[in-house]
Amino acid sequence: MPETLPAAPWTRRADLAELVAALGSSEHGGNARYVGGAVRDTLLGGEVNDVDIATPLEPAEVIERLDAAGIRSVPTGLEHGTVTAILPGGNVEITTLRRDVATDGRHAEVAFSRDWKEDAARRDFTINALYAEPATLEISDYFGGLDDLRGRRVRFIGDARQRIREDHLRILRYFRFQARFGSHPADEVAERACAELAPTLKGISRERVGWELQAILALPDPAPTIARMAELGVLAVILPEADPAALQALVSAERAQGVAPDSIRRLAALLPADPALAEQVAARLRLSVVQKKRLALAARRETGAARALAYRFGREEAIDALLLAGRPVAELAGWDIPTFPLKGGAIVARGVAAGPEVARIFQAVEARWIAEGFPGEDRVAELLDEHLVD
Repeated sequence: MPETLPAAPWTRRADLAELVAALGSSEHGGNARYVGGAVRDTLLGGEVNDVDIATPLEPAEVIERLDAAGIRSVPTGLEHGTVTAILPGGNVEITTLRRDVATDGRHAEVAFSRDWKEDAARRDFTINALYAEPATLEISDYFGGLDDLRGRRVRFIGDARQRIREDHLRILRYFRFQARFGSHPADEVAERACAELAPTLKGISRERVGWELQAILALPDPAPTIARMAELGVLAVILPEADPAALQALVSAERAQGVAPDSIRRLAALLPADPALAEQVAARLRLSVVQKKRLALAARRETGAARALAYRFGREEAIDALLLAGRPVAELAGWDIPTFPLKGGAIVARGVAAGPEVARIFQAVEARWIAEGFPGEDRVAELLDEHLVD
């Protein structure tokens, strides 16, 4: 008896049913099967945010059928056979069945196919090569993905080294999936292949490496996986400055204090307290300007009272500093960062000539205001009086 997908809420979406109906059927059977993460995560009882569909129809015909059904589509990746259907319940990527013609570890040249198993064979892991028929929810499993899912095994399809040679980024994807779904000990064949071919990651776009590393670090507890990447020599290829020892302490502190995981904070935990080095890493990983600034600030390991840190640097930045130091963040809960109730003009109005002296008095009053716990305007006026007398 074939295994079926549980009837999760997303499987009952009316707009999905309309989409499947628009794709229709042919002599090969239905022209649509759910594939990948939606199938995998539903079997695990997890939340599904994105739905992908595989089809034997080529992109031009997909677009034609969607147009005929009044469903708007966007040709998001025609060279790889992907069309995105714009639906009320969430967009759906529809990709034509494919087989690889040529790969160089970074890009793949594909040819369209009508063979479901051929399409499954070019995917990375067995747990990602599960398909489900929309009408019956019957699962097609060509490479033992269901058993691997039950056993929490992350296993490459076919020859692990070949899969990695096709796309070097699969090394980092392996560790991301191992952190999300894998049990311990991990698959020895997969780990050996990742360790052996780790140097190939040097040829991957730094931006892609940075994205995958952030995706790993954003998971609930990536510390054991990051440590294993270090043991296997993979981490040294992508982040030679990293020391994974401090990451577990940070993850534990986040959990204990109810703070959501954050990839930039966790990246800071892997790096030494060196702002210049943090900026170099941020540039190498192609982080955004905001992320680069935050990483460098975290590397300064600022100290001080929790609210003072939040006022000076921002709430998230203060949380970074506190957690990296193993300190509590509870004092910031529900606290709005105040605005300093003094302007330079008020000092000039008291007879101080505009210039450096105004800045000196402003900063001195502000420092005392922070030290006293952000008192109200009356106390600020008293502090100003004291400094003007001085």
